[in-house]
Amino acid sequence: MPTSLLTFLSDLKENNTREWFGENKERFLEQKSAFDQFTIQLISLFADFENMDGVELKHCSYRIYRDVRFAKDKAPYKTWFSASFSEGGRKSGLMDYYVHIEPGGKSFLGGGMYDPSPEQLALFRQEIDYNAQHLKGIIHAPTFLKAFGEPVGDSLKKMPKGYVVDHPEIELLKKKQLFFWRKYSDSEVISPLFVESLIQDAQVLKPYLDFLNAIFFDKEPFSIK
Repeated sequence: MPTSLLTFLSDLKENNTREWFGENKERFLEQKSAFDQFTIQLISLFADFENMDGVELKHCSYRIYRDVRFAKDKAPYKTWFSASFSEGGRKSGLMDYYVHIEPGGKSFLGGGMYDPSPEQLALFRQEIDYNAQHLKGIIHAPTFLKAFGEPVGDSLKKMPKGYVVDHPEIELLKKKQLFFWRKYSDSEVISPLFVESLIQDAQVLKPYLDFLNAIFFDKEPFSIK
């Protein structure tokens, strides 16, 4: 990732107006092109362990323009570049790999149960009640913990309805979100080894996303080539 991309995003954060953006449109287009090439490269690499047939840049990338209609913050532009990777692209509904590039050590690879529907949350809890060891074997594995650490996300204050308060998996059952991220420093992002490192981390994350896609969509994991 070029240093100039992080510099542009830092400048944008300090000058998040339509006037400044218009004056720096050429800089934006240059950095967007760099991120697009990065995204295309990742699509090819994700295809080694996920079904990316037919997935193109347009299926993974996000616009830099913010929807400010109902937001208190009226800044017109995002101060990051991002893309999501999964079979069928980011609108497929499948649990995907989210790549976020933002200066100040805010870049990360993330994935998991971030905004589940009530039906998905019910399926998740049903699976935990039935066989929590499957999930715990994934997210408590040393390699997984080293890369992603503990999950982030909200939990219920009380036990969900239908489950006893002394259930042995009470903390997992109370989860409303179970999302993991691997943060990257700016020096890691601009390193020549960044893409390789990110893909290695994505392969560590894969079993958890496979777990969610299996219980939410009855989807068989895609085999690694």
